[in-house]
Amino acid sequence: MKVVTICGSLKFQKEMMKVAADLQLKKGWCVIQCIYNLGNVSEKQHKLLDEIHRKKIDLSDAIYVVNIGGYIGESCRSEIEYAKSHGKEIIYHEK
Repeated sequence: MKVVTICGSLKFQKEMMKVAADLQLKKGWCVIQCIYNLGNVSEKQHKLLDEIHRKKIDLSDAIYVVNIGGYIGESCRSEIEYAKSHGKEIIYHEK
């Protein structure tokens, strides 16, 4: 069973939740997601969430990048580079 962490811009959170459900129900993958609907977070909390997300990537076989319309933001680019540097498979939602 493949373990994947969902990565992408939170402006696509509805799409990310649907993708996660599809990956679990249609492919049988174990999907690790981010926290949605965060609202305002402090800089300290943002750094903590970044650290936690990297740990999620560490636990995964791959990351699944939800790149609607080809969009990949700065944070997601950083996550992709982190995953690459740790030998993780990178799977893109859109080619």
